[in-house]
Amino acid sequence: MASYNKVILMGNLTRDPEVKFLPSGTAVANFGLAMNETYTDQQTGEKKESACFVDVEAWGRQAEIVGEYFSKGRPILVEGALKYDSWEAEDGTKRNRLKVRLMRFQFVGRRDEDEMGGGYANAQPAAAPTQSESYQEAPAPEATSAPSATDDDIPF
Repeated sequence: MASYNKVILMGNLTRDPEVKFLPSGTAVANFGLAMNETYTDQQTGEKKESACFVDVEAWGRQAEIVGEYFSKGRPILVEGALKYDSWEAEDGTKRNRLKVRLMRFQFVGRRDEDEMGGGYANAQPAAAPTQSESYQEAPAPEATSAPSATDDDIPF
C-alpha cells in the first residue's frame, strides 16, 4: 500500500515555543501555528476570514533554533509530516489530536521590518540545520518501465 505524508504550512506562531530537553540532551520544541484564509461569502458578497490552528513539534537542533529565534506572532514556513497522538485523560476519556512533526522550516520576513524589534537579522543561513541534520530523505521512487521523452519525441 502506497502512502505519502507531507504538510507545508505558512503562518504565525500563536505562542512562544516551549523548548524542553530530554534526559539524552535532545531538544524538543512545541508551538502553535495559525493560518488565515480570506474568502468572499457567495450569498452576501461579504469578505470573511477563517483561521486554522495547528500544533507543531520540532526536534534536535531545529528545536533549539526555533526556541531561540521565534516568538509569538512571528511568521514561519513549516514543512513536515502529520503525526497522530492518542492518550487517556485523567477522567478516563480517550483523547487524540493531529500535529505536525517539523522536518524543515524557513524564516519569513526580516528583523528590521518588525515593529517589536525582534526577528532574524542575526540568524545566518549557516545556523539553520542542514538537510542531513534535519532528517533523512526518503529513497527515490523506482523507475517505471514507461518510455522517456527524447529530442525526437518533441513536436517542435
